[in-house]
Amino acid sequence: MYPYYWYRVNQWRQVLSLLQQSLYAEEMVCSMSTQLFHIPKTKDLKGNREMHNHLVPASYHRVTAVGSAHRLSNGEEHETIVKTMTTCIMNAENQDKKVRDGLKIMEENASPEYKTFIKLIIQWQKQAESYLSQAKAALKSMGISLPSGSEQQSGEYNGY
Repeated sequence: MYPYYWYRVNQWRQVLSLLQQSLYAEEMVCSMSTQLFHIPKTKDLKGNREMHNHLVPASYHRVTAVGSAHRLSNGEEHETIVKTMTTCIMNAENQDKKVRDGLKIMEENASPEYKTFIKLIIQWQKQAESYLSQAKAALKSMGISLPSGSEQQSGEYNGY
């Protein structure tokens, strides 16, 4: 049982690492897209406010998933921690779709001088989504099932 415990903890650490990388990329998306609100030419860029309506809950769900993975990788064991993490991963993934839509609108409406900057934000968003997807795959390889659409929370970032 002792070796299995460490094996499982190491599996949780892998999930934690992937979720942390997803969160880091999300931090860059948040920082860069919020910066646009402080630049006179982009402060009212079409799509940015709408995108943030989904970026905020996506970020919350990533933070909560990372916190849950920390607890699991530190040896805590409770099915509700796993349920919290997996539900938050799925909720973040759902919010990411609308973030992506908003970024596309932003790119389409940006002046040429800001298109490269927005493309960089889009690349960070792709990284955030890629690492989240890898975390899901790692969980599935551990035998952890992820909630289906009907089992997920409403997507509100209060998490309850």
